[in-house]
Amino acid sequence: MKDVKAHVSKSLPIGANVVGADNGGAKIMRIISVKGFKGRTRKLMAAGVSDRIKATVISGKPDMVHKLVDAVIVRQKKEFERPNGTKVKFEDNAAIVLKDPKLGLPKGTLIKGPIAKEVAVRWPAVAKIATSIL
Repeated sequence: MKDVKAHVSKSLPIGANVVGADNGGAKIMRIISVKGFKGRTRKLMAAGVSDRIKATVISGKPDMVHKLVDAVIVRQKKEFERPNGTKVKFEDNAAIVLKDPKLGLPKGTLIKGPIAKEVAVRWPAVAKIATSIL
């Protein structure tokens, strides 16, 4: 997993709902934990673009509902800044389900909507199935 150069604001705390942006079977997911989060004691974990999360499926296919899944955040509403000074923000908070979190293989075969460039750098297998990278 490569390092992201942009200063991504961590705007999705534990308990936030995110939209499933792929055809992996999850429509709405709730964040339970953020993998690799380092922060202050008693402070709520929060995720940003290209972070790996553990989530529970709120709605979607019947065999996926109430299951724990690994996912990657691909879009967030809160703007974040790239090293060249541009600020990027999206219309919704979205994530995609991972089949194999160690290798970063997505469960779905198609991603709906754009994904951030930071996700494409850190997760190359996700970038392969993306329709557009912003």
